[in-house]
Amino acid sequence: MSRSLKKGPALDQKLLAKLAKLRPGDKTVVKTWSRWCHITPEMVGYTIGVHNGRIHVPVLVIENMVGHKLGEFSPSRKFVRHGGRMQKDLETARAQAEQVAAKATQTATPAAGPKK
Repeated sequence: MSRSLKKGPALDQKLLAKLAKLRPGDKTVVKTWSRWCHITPEMVGYTIGVHNGRIHVPVLVIENMVGHKLGEFSPSRKFVRHGGRMQKDLETARAQAEQVAAKATQTATPAAGPKK
């Protein structure tokens, strides 16, 4: 559910104060735990370290991110993969196909011999 337009965007004043102290284009990572904070146009160009529960993920804010929340760009869950026998068979077949393709490209390119 989105936030009411009447209330305006949810902003963390401490984060905005930290960003105000920096120059635009500065590569300093500003750490924050405010995943709920909306991205505003003033944040564009800064790198913000958004906490995902374990580490601070550096997020370089660009224009297309304005209006989204910081937490959207710092995933908090790690996708391992869907397992099972069928998936394992598919992965081994893909690896074998890549090896065959690599060997074919190596034999197709002629070896550089001495120039006459």
